[in-house]
This record gives sequence, C-alpha cells and structure tokens, in this order.
Amino acid sequence: TRLCARVPSQSLARAARRQGSRLASPPGSSAPVRASRSRAASHVSRAAASTDGGGTADDPWNKGPIDLDARLYSYLLGTTREPEVLRQLRVETSTLRGSQMQVPPEQGQLMALLIELIGAERVIEVGTYTGYSSIAMALALPADGVLVACDTSEPSFEVARRYWKLAGVESKIEERLGDGKATLDALLARDGPGHYDVGFVDADKRGYWEYYEKLLKLVRPGGLIAVDNVLWYGKVADPDVADKQTEAIREFNARVAEDERVTQQIVPVGDGLTLCRVR
Repeated sequence: TRLCARVPSQSLARAARRQGSRLASPPGSSAPVRASRSRAASHVSRAAASTDGGGTADDPWNKGPIDLDARLYSYLLGTTREPEVLRQLRVETSTLRGSQMQVPPEQGQLMALLIELIGAERVIEVGTYTGYSSIAMALALPADGVLVACDTSEPSFEVARRYWKLAGVESKIEERLGDGKATLDALLARDGPGHYDVGFVDADKRGYWEYYEKLLKLVRPGGLIAVDNVLWYGKVADPDVADKQTEAIREFNARVAEDERVTQQIVPVGDGLTLCRVR
C-alpha cells in the first residue's frame, strides 16, 4: 500500500468545476458548440458546475469529490477505531524503509468491517509487509479463523511476528515466505477451489492480473477480492506517466471493470482499493 494524497487537490477540483461551463463538442462534430442550447439546458450546465458537483452537462458530477486536506483527514482519523497495537505498529513502521507501503488506519478499519460483513473465516493476504492489514483483518476473524500471510521479505515478517503476538492473533496466522504466485498455486493444490472467503492483494503491481486470476479460483462465490494501490498516487490518470507499473495498474483496472465474473468498485481510500465480489 502507498499512502498518498487521497483526493484531487483544490486546484484540480476547481478545474473540474470550471469544465462544466466550458465549450464542449458533441461526438462526430469538429466545431465547438456550447454545452447548453436553451435557458433550461443552461441552468442544468450551471448546476453541474456548482460547488457541490462538477463535470459537464452531459456527464455531471452531482456530488463532487471532497477535498481531504490535513485538517479534515485528522478529523477522519479521530473517528476511526484503531486498536492501540496497530497504532504502535504504525509508529514503528514510520521509522522503517518503505513505510508508505503500510495501509492507513481508515483502510485497515474498512477491511475489518468487510471481514465482519461477509462473515469471513479464511483469508489470503498477498503482501503483508509489517503486518498492519493482517492484524486488522485477523482481529475481525472468529477465534478459529485463519489468515494466510504471504510475503517475500523475512525482515518484514520479523516485525509482523512481534505484533501478531502482541495483538493476540498469532494462532490465526499461517505464514508463507516466498513468491506469491507460487504460494497461491500451492494453496489451490492443497485446499481446492473456493476454499477462502477473502483475498487481499498488496504486492508487485505488474503481477496484479495473475494474482487476481488465481484468487478467482481460491475465493468462493460471494467472497471478496480486494486489490490495493489501484489509483497509484494519481498516476493512473496522468497521461504523461507511462512507466511499467503504472501501465500495469491501468490495464488491471480496465480489465476488472469489464470482468463479468465479479461485481466491482474502486473505493478512494488510501491509494485506491478495488473491491470485487466473486459471482
């Protein structure tokens, strides 16, 4: 996970709102025409560009994106239930290399809520880092629940192990050190299809589609697949960014949006979280 600016900046929001009052060209026409052709249409266009929306007359944002500045984000954190053990882990992780990979508190709480909502008992996590998300989910599992934690970093697991114990979830964790794709193959061979309730991916971005396809076999119908970092610091929407990781996430997002095997939505929490209910 990468913790980044969660919503468009004020300048982007203003630009988006201005867009609704600019000239627009309909499909198949090269000459610009005004977005509104009558007094009533003009009223619609102005409404779409109001402070509570944006977009265009043809594609209005009736409820525009919120500007989550530091003051508002602090308020959000103040209403988020973060167990003390997770706060301590967050503090320690902030001193480590790659601390931005840790999920933020509100995302951890959302994952815990989702575990409870679907009554999950078995979870796979691909990409554990220092253990924040695994603890958040494991705390929401029943006493006999299991979370398979997969990662390639032994130093990260060393931190995670201490906090699993402090959180009292050590008995729920099945640790898997090594390549995530190979681990998922091994779990499928051992447990069979549809054995898990939830799969969470927070690993190498160029491998997202492979992880997703494997989890579609491992997670039961009605279960949940969650994939992190799908907004990728906002790079996915920047046409000037074309590195391999960004392109991989763009392709992943586009393919999942068209995948009829799931019901999906990107949630703008943390660095963007895709939620997929397996059909």
